[in-house]
Amino acid sequence: MPELPEVEVVRRGLARWVTGRTIDAVEVLDPRSLRRHVDGVEDFTGTVAGARVSDVVRRGKFLWMILEDADDPATSPHVALMAHLGMSGQLLIEEPDAPLEKHLKVRLALSPAVDDDGTDLPGDLRFVDQRIFGGMFVADLEATPDGLPGGLGASGLPLIPHHSAHIARDPLDPAFSVDSFHDRLRGRRTGLKRALLDQGLISGIGNIYADEALWAAGFHYARPTDTMRRPDTRRIIDAVTSVMERALAAGGTSFDALYVNVNGASGYFARDLEAYGREGRPCRRCAAEGRTTLLRRESFMNRSSYLCPYCQPRPRNARP
Repeated sequence: MPELPEVEVVRRGLARWVTGRTIDAVEVLDPRSLRRHVDGVEDFTGTVAGARVSDVVRRGKFLWMILEDADDPATSPHVALMAHLGMSGQLLIEEPDAPLEKHLKVRLALSPAVDDDGTDLPGDLRFVDQRIFGGMFVADLEATPDGLPGGLGASGLPLIPHHSAHIARDPLDPAFSVDSFHDRLRGRRTGLKRALLDQGLISGIGNIYADEALWAAGFHYARPTDTMRRPDTRRIIDAVTSVMERALAAGGTSFDALYVNVNGASGYFARDLEAYGREGRPCRRCAAEGRTTLLRRESFMNRSSYLCPYCQPRPRNARP
C-alpha cells in the first residue's frame, strides 16, 4: 500500500504535468474503477470532461485534483477529482499514441501544454490498476473546519473533499501542529505505533515509515502514549518528518513494480531502510557504537514490527 511519500511523489508529478490543463475527453475502460462514484459512469465523464485542473492537493494518503469551469475560471471550485491508489493504482502521464497498459482503467485526454523549457507535455493521464482496489471519483468540496488549507497544494484553498474531511493533517502539511497533536496523543491511552497509524490522529503514516521513525527516535512501538512528554512527541514527529523527506528525495519506497511515479519510475528508498524488513540483520546504529545487536520482528496488529531490542527497549507498562 503506498504511504505518504509515495503519494506525495505522485502529487508533485501531477502538479507539474497536469495543473492548468483542461481534461478534453474521458474514456472509462473498466467501470469497476469508478465504483466509488455512485452516480455512475455517465455522470463522471460529464463532470470531468471539459473541466480544468486548477491544483493538485494531498492530505495524508488522499490525493485530489481541484476542478474548475474551463470557461469561467473565476467561479469558485466546488468539486474535486479524487484518485485513490489502493494497493496497485498508478497515475501515469503518457503520449496519446503510447501503447495502452494491460490494466488501464481510466484515460483522460489533456489539453496541449508545454514545459518550462518549451517541450510539449504528454497528452494522456492514465489510471492503471492491476488489483482494482483503487479508483477515481468526483467529490464535493467543503470548507475545512479550521479555515486552513485543505492539504498540501499550491493554491492553499480552505477546501477539502467530503470523503477526506475525517482525515487528520500529516507531518508534511504546513498547517500541522505538533502541540495539538501532542495533546490528542496524550489522551489516546494506547501504544505509540497504534497512535501513529491512526489516520484520525495523524495521517499518512503506514507500517513501513512508522517502524523507521520509531527506530530513528529510539522508541518502542508499545510506548504508552499517555507517558509521552512534549519533547518526546517532538522527537517522534521530527523522526517521522526526516524519514519521509528522505523517502521523498529517493522517490518513495518500492518493493515491486506496482508503485511508480507519474513517469513510470520506481522509488529507491527501500535500499536505505534501517529497520523495516531487516529481521536478523545488525542494527546500524549499534554497529556504529561498537555493539552487535540483531534487529527483531514482532507480531503487531496482524502485521509485523521491526525494531532493535537495545535501542528500543520494551517499556514495563507496554501497551501494544
